Amino acid sequence: MKQTLLKTENLSKSFSNGGVLQHVLRNIDLELYKGDFTIIMGASGAGKSTLLYALSGMDTPTLGTITFGEKVISKLSPDRLAIFRREHCGFVFQQIYLIEGMSIMDNVLAAGLLVNQNKKALIEHARKLFQAVDISEETQNKFPSQISGGEAQRVGIVRALMNSPELLFADEPTGALNSKTGLDVLNTLTRFNEAGQSVVMVTHDMRSARRGNRILYLKDGIITGECNLGRYLPEDRERHEKLQDFLQQMGW
Repeated sequence: MKQTLLKTENLSKSFSNGGVLQHVLRNIDLELYKGDFTIIMGASGAGKSTLLYALSGMDTPTLGTITFGEKVISKLSPDRLAIFRREHCGFVFQQIYLIEGMSIMDNVLAAGLLVNQNKKALIEHARKLFQAVDISEETQNKFPSQISGGEAQRVGIVRALMNSPELLFADEPTGALNSKTGLDVLNTLTRFNEAGQSVVMVTHDMRSARRGNRILYLKDGIITGECNLGRYLPEDRERHEKLQDFLQQMGW
């Protein structure tokens, strides 16, 4: 039986736009499980990123609850929520947001030092993660403007994993990358997931979606369907066809 990491009940999010209330998420009941690679798909404007930000505590729902373990994080103050995110969540974005005036290593250490003041241990941990994503020691000493987009996104993954998060959230992590570098990033996320890292990723890309074992389809702020693909295997043609059939049924 799978272990539930995060659970939502009646999760809703609304915005006021010119005095008109827009409902972005509507009464979502959802469980995220340990070890899963969960994919969130849907048309543009379906609420995918809003859902991701709500699940990760980066945004506050209008209604409903989000429970992480035994803690109702949707009721936390902004300060406590920030601490929760640092200690339990990792984030990989389409835009990587590395700090230009700091080396690659220092960018990564800055995230770790928010939780752990043992710099020696952090450096050792960072080097192991850099090795896992094929970032050389020479590259670690460079500045963000001196590395490629694919390298920068892999650095972003290392930064996201520095505090050993229970959940790694990724929002279109390959959206700004070319085909080859995007594939490198997907392979990196897949390897970490196979090692036990729980991942939740928003994507509109079929190639990226195939990496997940669980696909959720969002339409008009409602989860309208779910597809379970099982463990990722690169040459699994049936997997591709099953996902394609599911997305067609969803109107994608």
